[in-house]
Amino acid sequence: MMVQLSSLAGDFALMLRAEWTKLRTVPGWVATAAGALLAILAVGLLGTAATNPNPVRTGLPVGPGGEAVNDSFSFVHRELSGDGTLTVPVLGLTSVTAQGPEGSSPGPVAEWAKAGIIVKAGLDQGSTYAAVTATGAHGVRWQHDYTHDAAGRPGRPTDAAPQWLRLTRTGDTVTGYDSADGEHWTRIGTARLPDLPGTAQVGLFTTSPETPEDTGTGTGLAPAVATGRFGPAVLSGGWAEDPGGPGGPDDGWTGSLVGTDAGTSGSYLPGATGGYARDAAGFTVTGAGDIAPVVGGPALAGGRVVENFLVGTFAGLTALAVVATGSATAEYRRGLIALTLAAAPRRGLLPLAKALPLAGVSLLVGTAAAALAVPLGTAWSTAHGFPVAAVPDAVTLRVVLGTGLLLADATVLALALGLLLRRAAPAIAATVAGLVLPYLLATSGTLPTGASEWLLRVTPAAGFAIQQSLPRLPQVSTLYAPASGHYPLPPWTGLAVLTAWAAAALLAAALLIRRRDA
Repeated sequence: MMVQLSSLAGDFALMLRAEWTKLRTVPGWVATAAGALLAILAVGLLGTAATNPNPVRTGLPVGPGGEAVNDSFSFVHRELSGDGTLTVPVLGLTSVTAQGPEGSSPGPVAEWAKAGIIVKAGLDQGSTYAAVTATGAHGVRWQHDYTHDAAGRPGRPTDAAPQWLRLTRTGDTVTGYDSADGEHWTRIGTARLPDLPGTAQVGLFTTSPETPEDTGTGTGLAPAVATGRFGPAVLSGGWAEDPGGPGGPDDGWTGSLVGTDAGTSGSYLPGATGGYARDAAGFTVTGAGDIAPVVGGPALAGGRVVENFLVGTFAGLTALAVVATGSATAEYRRGLIALTLAAAPRRGLLPLAKALPLAGVSLLVGTAAAALAVPLGTAWSTAHGFPVAAVPDAVTLRVVLGTGLLLADATVLALALGLLLRRAAPAIAATVAGLVLPYLLATSGTLPTGASEWLLRVTPAAGFAIQQSLPRLPQVSTLYAPASGHYPLPPWTGLAVLTAWAAAALLAAALLIRRRDA
C-alpha cells in the first residue's frame, strides 16, 4: 500500500510539474494573467472615479466593532454617575407614514420601530450602548452595540397590556429585564461595555426605520415616524436630582435628537417632528431613524461599499477563463493530447494536475488585485465626496481573500468545461453563462425577487456572495433582495456552491478522459 501511494504521489508530482511548466512558458497565457490583475484594478477604480456633485464629507458613523451603523433617534435622557437602575412601562407604540402631498397620516407601525430605555456612552453617533425596547412586530428585544439582539416577551405594548422594561448598570456591565406586571421580572440579557464611561447618558428613546414595500423586484421604502408612550420612570442609584418636578424647567430630563437627520427614514415627515412631552402620567417620545448596523439601502445614499471597487472581477474572470480553457483545449486542437496522456499513466489525475497551477495563479491575481483596489478605491471615493461604509477588518480580509478564491474556483470550472467540450469558445461561453449571466439577471431587477434568489442559490454565480461586505441581519428592516445588493446565501456558503460546481465539473472531466481519450 505504501509503495502504491508513493508511486501515485510521484506520478502526480511529475504531471503537476509538467503542467506548471506549460502554464508559465506560454507568453500569451502569462500576459493574459497579468492583464487580468490590471483589468480588475482598472475597471473597479475607473468605475468609481467620479466626483460627487453633492459631496458628503462626514461619512457614516462607525460602531465599536468597526462596522458602519445607523444611530439616529429621539432621546430623553439624564446623567447616571456610577451604578443605577431605570424602570418604566411602555404603554403604546404608534406610527405615521407619508401619504400624499398633504403631509403625514396614521399608518402601520414599522416592524422594527422601537420605544424603550437605553444606556449610552454619550450623544455621539456610533458610541457604545445597551437597550431594552418594545418593537413594532418583534416583542421586547435586548440589543447592544448595534449587532447583538435577543428576544424577550412577545407582543406590542398597549394601555391594557404594557411592556415593563428595566435596565440596571453595575460598573461596565448592563443588564436588561422585562415584565408583564412590573413585579415579576425576567432577565433578557447582559452585556459588558468596556467603553462605557463613569457618567453615562440613560433614558427613554423612540425611533423607526423605513418600512420596506416589496414590489416584486423590490426597492420601495415608506418613511415612518414612531411615537412611544411611557409611564412614569422609576430611578434608583447615582442619578442627578429632579428638583423641578414633572414638566418643570429643571426637571432633570433633557430631550435630544441623536444624529443630524432621521437615519434610514431620511427626514422627518411633515407634521411629525421628533421630540418629547412630559406630564404626571409619564412621557411621550416621537422619533425616526434606527439603531443598527448599516445593511445597505437609503443609509448608503451617496455612499459606497467595498465591493463597488471590485466590479472589475468580471473582467479578470473572463481573462483567466481564456487562459484556463486554452490550457485545456490547445493540446486537442494541435493533436498533442496523445503525448500528454502517454506521459501521464494515471490519466484520471491529469485534470487535477492542470487545475492546481491555474487555481494558484488565479488566487494570487484575485487577492492581489482586491488588496490594491479596496484601499485605493476607498481613499479616492472618500476624498471626492463619496463616503464608504466601514466594515470590520475581518470582513475586509474575507472580501479580499474571497475574491482570489472566487477567481480560483471560476478558473477551475472553465478548465473543466474546456476538457469536457474540447473547444475554447464553447467553454468560455458556458463559463460566462454559468457565472456572469445569472448574476446580471439576478441583480439587475429584471426578474422577480424569488427567481433572482433561486439563481443565486443554485448556479455558480452564488460564489459572488463572498464579496458582500454588509451583513444580512434579521433585526434590521430593509429589502434583502439581489436587486438591492443582498445575496440569499451567506458569503462562505455561496462560495461553497461555486466550489461544488467546479469540483463536479473537474470530476466529470477526469472520468471522461479515462474513458474517451486514447
